Amino acid sequence: MASVALSGADTININGRVLVDFADGMVGDLTFPNDIANVKTGKNGNSLYGLNESGKQAELKLRLIRGSSDDKYLNGQMAQQQLNFAGTVLLVGQFIKKIGDGQGNITSDTYVTSGGVFTKQVEAKMNVEGDTEQSVAIYTIKFSNAPRSIT
Repeated sequence: MASVALSGADTININGRVLVDFADGMVGDLTFPNDIANVKTGKNGNSLYGLNESGKQAELKLRLIRGSSDDKYLNGQMAQQQLNFAGTVLLVGQFIKKIGDGQGNITSDTYVTSGGVFTKQVEAKMNVEGDTEQSVAIYTIKFSNAPRSIT
């Protein structure tokens, strides 16, 4: 039988708070913007390899309903970071994907994030033609580490 993956009922939490006030479309996007290793090949095909520790960094973009309780919570966390950056308590969280195999078995594909800070302001727009994007708050958080585990 062919392998299948049924995705759904995913969870994102920040500092123990399970986020629920998501907008539409891609509501959570966890990416790794840096390479985990570098390779350089020189004369005679000799190659040099270097571990890139910044490859552990992850960026999380969240699309929340503007003005919702989750928006208010994250806005408060961002305000604390801006008031006293040196005293900031770094964000932790989990990005959990639930994957079914079509036979009733579920696997948790989990990224455990730590060392997080907000890296961009929440932008705003005003549109009189019904653009629903004006009702979305987008948060960008960078984490220093986000190892993946499959259980």
